[in-house]
Amino acid sequence: MTLLAHERYCDEIAHQVALLRSVVTSGADLSGTVPTCPDWSLEDLVRHTGGALRWVEFIVRTRAEEEVPEERVPGLAGPGPRGDVAVLDAWLAESGEQVVAALREAGPDTKVWSWAGILNSGFWARRMTHEITVHRADATLAAGLPYEVAPDVAADAIDEWLQIVEFVQRTAPHDAARELRGPGRSIHLHATDTGPDLNAEWLIELTEDGVAWRRGHEKATVALRGPLTPVLLAFYRRLPLDAPEVEVLGERELLEFWLERATFG
Repeated sequence: MTLLAHERYCDEIAHQVALLRSVVTSGADLSGTVPTCPDWSLEDLVRHTGGALRWVEFIVRTRAEEEVPEERVPGLAGPGPRGDVAVLDAWLAESGEQVVAALREAGPDTKVWSWAGILNSGFWARRMTHEITVHRADATLAAGLPYEVAPDVAADAIDEWLQIVEFVQRTAPHDAARELRGPGRSIHLHATDTGPDLNAEWLIELTEDGVAWRRGHEKATVALRGPLTPVLLAFYRRLPLDAPEVEVLGERELLEFWLERATFG
């Protein structure tokens, strides 16, 4: 599949940071629990996301050749005191500006460490795009605000997650990954609101050799259908399968089995 252009990822990170900032300044309760990440408050979620951006900025800017301990990254934990909307918003804005500047300066091909075996800055531009896109969904859902994402970004987020599952199966096999193996089972994701140019359909096959997937319309053991944004959210376990925005056809148990086991880390 074709990745988005490096500048597209950089633009989207900046856009998603701006949208997340709008949640922070919306009057939402920063101490309230995030339903999709119940161990976190909304402020915890924002600090996690901004900290991840700062960590990646440090990796890319310093051309790190190995994993960087978080304690080496200036400002990663966020500002004090907690509960100050203006201070938190300013820190998040700065986090976004710093990582976008570092990624633009590096371009997509600069060699840097990553955990996924793709040793370039382009990996981090893509990863941070989807990190913040999905965590913004967590924040907007917690705040009771509407959520939407550009179709090309949503489709690429599904592609990337499937590639991560493949990578984990190849390099860090464990019980959950092994349980996804097996013949004769498949999952179809079908966005119902996009045109043929985007080809926002996926077939995921659970084979004896691991997960295999491709874009396209094919019959499967179970299908998840709906507009692309809700399909993305359901696939990332941010929207329940019985939500009215999506439809499950076929063996629902297989889709539930996948969602329980295809989240590693």
